[in-house]
Amino acid sequence: MTTQTDGSSSFIKNLGRIYGAYTGTFLGFVVLLAVLEQVGVPNKILGYLFVFFTLAVYAIIGVMSRTAEVSEYYVAGRRVPALYNGMATGADWMSAASFVGMAGTLFLLGYDGLAWVLGWTGGFVLVSILVGPYLRKFGAYTVPDFMAFRFGGNFIRFLAVIVLVCCSFTYVTAQVFGTGIIASRVLGMDFTVAVYVGLAGILLCSMLGGMRAVTWTQIAQYIVLIIAYLTPIIILSTYKYGLPIPQLTYGQAIADITAREQAMLQSGLATAANLKPHIQPFLSYSPLNYFGIIFCMMCGTASLPHILMRYFTTPSVREARQSVAWSLFFIFLLYVSAPAYAAFSKLEVYTNIIGRDVTALRPWLFTWGELGLIQVCGKNAASLDAVVAACKAIAGHPGVVRLQDFVINTDVIVLSTPEIAGLPYVISGLVAAGGLAAALSTADGLLLAIANALSHDVYYKMLDPNAPTVRRLLVARILLLVVAVAAAYTASKRPGDILAMVGWAFSLAMAGNFPALVMGIWWKRATTAGAICGMIAGFGLCLFYLVTTRYFPGAGVAYFGMTSLLNPVTGAPLVDIAKAMALPNAMESWPTLAHPLANKVGWFNLNNINCGLLGMPLGFLVIWLVSLITPEPSKELQAYIDEIRKPRGATILQDKT
Repeated sequence: MTTQTDGSSSFIKNLGRIYGAYTGTFLGFVVLLAVLEQVGVPNKILGYLFVFFTLAVYAIIGVMSRTAEVSEYYVAGRRVPALYNGMATGADWMSAASFVGMAGTLFLLGYDGLAWVLGWTGGFVLVSILVGPYLRKFGAYTVPDFMAFRFGGNFIRFLAVIVLVCCSFTYVTAQVFGTGIIASRVLGMDFTVAVYVGLAGILLCSMLGGMRAVTWTQIAQYIVLIIAYLTPIIILSTYKYGLPIPQLTYGQAIADITAREQAMLQSGLATAANLKPHIQPFLSYSPLNYFGIIFCMMCGTASLPHILMRYFTTPSVREARQSVAWSLFFIFLLYVSAPAYAAFSKLEVYTNIIGRDVTALRPWLFTWGELGLIQVCGKNAASLDAVVAACKAIAGHPGVVRLQDFVINTDVIVLSTPEIAGLPYVISGLVAAGGLAAALSTADGLLLAIANALSHDVYYKMLDPNAPTVRRLLVARILLLVVAVAAAYTASKRPGDILAMVGWAFSLAMAGNFPALVMGIWWKRATTAGAICGMIAGFGLCLFYLVTTRYFPGAGVAYFGMTSLLNPVTGAPLVDIAKAMALPNAMESWPTLAHPLANKVGWFNLNNINCGLLGMPLGFLVIWLVSLITPEPSKELQAYIDEIRKPRGATILQDKT
């Protein structure tokens, strides 16, 4: 990366060679750690090597990509090739929730969990068709930049910043929370200390180089996370079915799970009341909420500012569109593997844990049990003695682990699968490094989205339009630091609501941004008053529904929601939510968007995570009605809108930023 200088294209031309060498070096490092494990190096040392090696690489890339140019800091100089921007977008998108939580969600929900996969994947189709290329043609630095130009004035810019911050802050807090949990588990350090260790890695990646540094770091992080995600299931697929393509052996794994479920019922290891068939639909979500999740995740994905920002960095509109296709491909690699990961995980649990004598449980289980993330016979599996005592206290217990005895937090599934399957510890360390890369990459993108909006849209555009470049970048870096520390502080308090609120970001973005973005691009008649009223109405209704169903169920919204955390295997009630909030370890897990805490329901029995279904239509309706009764935009602005929709031609704001 030292070859990249301002105005030089040598680095861009050598991207394939550079990242090819990086991939080879990383694989060699994994092989070296595997050898060290075989010669007796302790697992804790291997964990330290995994975490600090990857953090060091990300930090070096971030420091070497430092820049003093505004365009480089905000949009990476608009020189990122489509393929690599797609890879960076994939890393930006693969948060801790996606990497760690998705397979756990599918493990818990089975068929119903596919709603998340379908929604997130479909969202990038909407980005390609409706939004992404046109924002690139416009030439903005941020989403509020586009809103201000299209609809005029700083008030709409300020509204867009509010929506951006509301969508992004809880999301980034969840990522910092995830880095803290992973670091504390792998390194054995205090959770609060681990949070700030993760924060240091995030800041080193993004603070000095902005979008330029984040882009090249995210590409490196994607390579790590996709290798980490695929390796365990490739090994398991090869071992069980002789084919190293888990996506093709997934069907056989499902058949084996179904057969094992029947065998457990017949042998008394499970009962019909606590066994949720893996392939049966609508056991967790009603059809309305199932398809609502798909729709909200699609529209939310096409509205999230940190995702849309990535398409500001390509050299042209054509490459922006190609970049969306590459994004979909790189995300597809993980998403098509998540159902297989969940299936292999469940099969391993059913095979290696259910039916095992309680005195013969493996030591790895107690490591997670100490954190309160695995329970056996109703007690944390903190030690073998604790498990044996808990099971003996149950009258008539057969002395083997039954399905109703075993509880594992859904967000432990991905990290624990190598241990459940008896794979070498180096595979577990690799998966942890992948989870850390996923959390860091998304945190980088989210922090940059918030800091850029505050520095560019609030400070530069609204407060000090004459600020010199040096001061603008200084303000951006200071705000990045402030937001990062605030997120780390919030994460260090273990906020239980993060598990639910990270999913709310999609509906909030959908209600606040999607109508104004789509109408602003595709309907020339949309007016400033219409956009302002539509954003306030849609976002306001969505926020009202979220807050009332979650915190004030008696304030005008009927509440008929879940009141307990569920057994991830059986679906049976596990822990009362109010009690769980008070337990220091009960909520120590990575965010998963399908977590029961997100399943509050109110009007029409609609989960509050689907509140975008209420806010977005209202936003479209209000924009349409108000625009019709207010003066139409100027002919000049309408000409600009026509120009934005043309695939060729100069960038609109090319000479104005």
